[in-house]
Amino acid sequence: MKEEKCNITEDIFLSICRAYGRVHRPLDAVRIFHTMKDFQCKPTEKSYITVFAILVEENQLKIALRFYRHMREIGIPPSVASLNVLIKALCKNSGTMDSAFRIFREMPNRGCTPDSYTYGTLINGLCRFGKIGEAKELFKEMETKGCLPSVVTYSSLIHGLCQSNDLDEALGLLEEMISKCIEPNVFTYSALMDGFCKGGRSSQAMELLEMMISKRQRPNMITYSTLIHGLCKEGKLREALEILDRMKLQGLKPDAGLYAKIINGFCDIFKFQEAANFLDEMVLGGISPNRLTWSLHVRIYNMVVQGLCTNVECFCKRGDLHKAARIVDEMVIDGCVPAEGTWNAVVGGFWDRRKVRESTELLQVELMSEFVEPER
Repeated sequence: MKEEKCNITEDIFLSICRAYGRVHRPLDAVRIFHTMKDFQCKPTEKSYITVFAILVEENQLKIALRFYRHMREIGIPPSVASLNVLIKALCKNSGTMDSAFRIFREMPNRGCTPDSYTYGTLINGLCRFGKIGEAKELFKEMETKGCLPSVVTYSSLIHGLCQSNDLDEALGLLEEMISKCIEPNVFTYSALMDGFCKGGRSSQAMELLEMMISKRQRPNMITYSTLIHGLCKEGKLREALEILDRMKLQGLKPDAGLYAKIINGFCDIFKFQEAANFLDEMVLGGISPNRLTWSLHVRIYNMVVQGLCTNVECFCKRGDLHKAARIVDEMVIDGCVPAEGTWNAVVGGFWDRRKVRESTELLQVELMSEFVEPER
């Protein structure tokens, strides 16, 4: 394009930079920025701030701060836009929050008036590091200065209040938002639901789900996962399964972690047959554990098998023992090594049933030989 003498405008270069930012390649955005001069396109303040913002958004903080110093050295004056990005960079770490506030307080002296974005960034940073009291004070100051909080600012404060277990105050903020015609988003509702579920108030979390849907807000995987976890923790398995069904109807596919919560829930109330059924559903659905859920996956397999075998009713129902053996087979196929207690439970269960002694011997030969060294 350079050889063909095409006229490439600043906006075209910035579109390319933003595209690299969206696919998490900030250094390529910087490279494109540096090629602007080769095309006789002189970067303006807008270009510098755009690239600075991309670096901050992608957590390239050291490079971002060097880039900002370069901006100042070449004479680009501070502006509300550039200082907002700088404050956002400093709010990423608890150790630099004080510097963010110092710049915030100095903004009027530089001819820059903090706006809603400035306050929102600081409130988000304070909430992230557990400084809820300071965040609430800044929220009040923001309103006295005539800066209207956005849905993002409200959501940040609601999330912070939920993290500190101030659930009723968080709910009050939601009501305040709605009264001011600020529409809560999925993150707002999910943060509140998470707080209620962790606080043992899953019924209120369910009410929020209905409110959310009535407002035409579409729950996402995080929303459903939060609810299912909270309901399982309180032993409300029926409600958890209803949420799982709604999630599937919406076209969202449960992952290994979500199945683990439900299976754990059934194991906690000693309903091992139901747990095994969900384990089957998970395997048949082709849902495999990832690195993070692998150890949980193994533990759940062991829990279900041992539960099936040690449950008193299990020994009265031949089907349960065979189901336990089949699950052990699936464990081996999936590459999971059952714990010693699992082998003992399955083999012991069959051994106590004299009619299936031959099956037990086959099970011992087939499975135990794979993992237990023979006596010498």
